[in-house]
Amino acid sequence: MAVKQKAPSKSKKELARELGISRASLYYRPKMTAKDLGFKAAIERVMENNKAYGHKRIAWALGANRKRVRRVMKKFGLKTKRQRKAPRKSRDQNQAPMAVPNLIQGTIIEAPSYAWASDFTYLPYFGRFAYLATVEDIFTREILGWEISFRHNADLVVQALLNATSHYPKPHIIHSDQGSEYRSHKYQYLLKEAGIKQSMSEKASPWQNGRQESFYSEFKLELGHPECYPSFGELIEAIALQIRYYNNQRIHTALKCSPRVFAQKCKTQETMLKFSNNLIFQEIAVGQSV
Repeated sequence: MAVKQKAPSKSKKELARELGISRASLYYRPKMTAKDLGFKAAIERVMENNKAYGHKRIAWALGANRKRVRRVMKKFGLKTKRQRKAPRKSRDQNQAPMAVPNLIQGTIIEAPSYAWASDFTYLPYFGRFAYLATVEDIFTREILGWEISFRHNADLVVQALLNATSHYPKPHIIHSDQGSEYRSHKYQYLLKEAGIKQSMSEKASPWQNGRQESFYSEFKLELGHPECYPSFGELIEAIALQIRYYNNQRIHTALKCSPRVFAQKCKTQETMLKFSNNLIFQEIAVGQSV
């Protein structure tokens, strides 16, 4: 018959020595757990409505220290989802590069409506693809015009540009990649008639149109899978709402506010500058008349 004997208890001092820690550590109870759990819930609420936000923008949204946000996200395994890369446009791969310069590379853009960028992306939709084209103001990062279609052709990018120019002053420059849609006679004729200079990235250089590439990456993540919307009309409505959210509410990392808020700030500063200059000119005129 086996006899079970209870192991002799060890003192806290002996146990601490075996574990290689101080004896005081055995009495330690973490003080931040309750606070961190409450803060975790706040982070999750922001992430639920802003799926592409990383720790910086979550910190801005909460008005919190970003190091604390990063620590709590790491502690509880909260991660921002990342969008997969889009497939290559095989139709454009064998085309010779166009002799259209990149007019925005190395150019400092300091005002709205000076330079726009355009691109389009694909959305898988029940066994086929829908294509979304957008036009973005490079300075304010605002989406000015967009169009969606089941065909990616010249009409897609032309209509997106027309939608933008119908609501905003025409830019001096519009930038794109060297896709066949932007090389088309129809698109180039529209630019010529409107007096807009065409700018293009070098062939196979998507980073030269990086603002649009970045927009689509997070836009798709926040929109969700297109097949969540049973009808094409519902998908179009969801895209419209998502672009509205992007323009008016979503904090842009480079701007630290939404594009529309940034555009309004620029407009206010421009108005104040004009008012200040008018006062200076009036004072000069009064001084000259005396």
